[in-house]
Amino acid sequence: MQVKEITNFLESLAPLSSQESYDNSGLLVGSPNDEVTGVLISLDCIEATIQEAIDKKCNLIISHHPIIFGGLKKLNGKNYVERTVIKAIQNNIALYAIHTNLDNYKLGVNHKMGTLLNLQNAKILAPVSNKLMKLSTYVPEDSKELVLKAMHEAGAGHIGNYSECSFSSPGMGTYLPNEEANPTKGVHHILSHEKEWKVEVILPMHVQNKVIGALIQAHPYEEVAYEIFSVANQNQDEGAGRIGELESPMEEKDFLALLKKTFNCDIIRHTSLRNKMIKKVALCGGSGSFLLKEAKRQKADIFITGDFKYHEFFDAENEIIIADIGHFESEQFTTNLLGELLTEKMPKFAVHLTGINTNPIKYF
Repeated sequence: MQVKEITNFLESLAPLSSQESYDNSGLLVGSPNDEVTGVLISLDCIEATIQEAIDKKCNLIISHHPIIFGGLKKLNGKNYVERTVIKAIQNNIALYAIHTNLDNYKLGVNHKMGTLLNLQNAKILAPVSNKLMKLSTYVPEDSKELVLKAMHEAGAGHIGNYSECSFSSPGMGTYLPNEEANPTKGVHHILSHEKEWKVEVILPMHVQNKVIGALIQAHPYEEVAYEIFSVANQNQDEGAGRIGELESPMEEKDFLALLKKTFNCDIIRHTSLRNKMIKKVALCGGSGSFLLKEAKRQKADIFITGDFKYHEFFDAENEIIIADIGHFESEQFTTNLLGELLTEKMPKFAVHLTGINTNPIKYF
């Protein structure tokens, strides 16, 4: 199996176009055409991770955090980033990062956190906007279902919990074939009038080319008329954070204890308790303080994330509990998530989860 076969699968779930503008996900070191002997999955990629891959005979490391985040101008080994990259190159180990695109994936990092807490009726806390397209095309009636099926299979027509969504309306199409045309219906130099259906579907931006290709392949006409344009709607299948409800309301201290146990926390930094039962829970793996306003707007009782700064805790304003469980702690099960995805797709392939705790923060 080649590197690109594995990365293409991951990107079919969490496309690189879904990463944030500041991010650097993707294949950072190595050739996509290299044969893979084994995969090591880790949260971070540091020198010890490279050595672990060598020991386990893995030549592909898939990490959540990119080891190359800013620009690299030199490779002299003066810091851990440069030393890690040098060691990977020297040992022919490919490095792949799947970061904020996995955060924004509907079944990604935040879904995993919500599953661990058994959240009910869970959904994306802050769905992205302006990432959807609308495609309209015109099809003869006897080909409508075939064309729709092809576009749906290519990734069009998903709206929330519904698939194969479309809208169709009948009409009359006209066209005049010239002498070089090869019309499916009609005669050269004679205006044709054909009963057609206008078919419309919604699709995420990253599958645009695939859906257009499927449309053209399935359509009976030599020249396929279609329109595609951006829509401002929220994409319910992509975005940051997660919000849902506990099966049963819990006392605040009992829930904090559950949180501490579930995420193996040495400590939880939190705002004042409100003497109110916790029912609605919002969360975000990693650094999620940017979602506090949205968690408050949706009336969450508690917001779980990492990396809150001192002054940001004041923003709770006794409307919500902020629970900072730590960056590593909130994302540690990302390795399990990636392992499950790859093992399900490639059950006979060697996939290893790291045995190294890369958390640089210690508590005394």
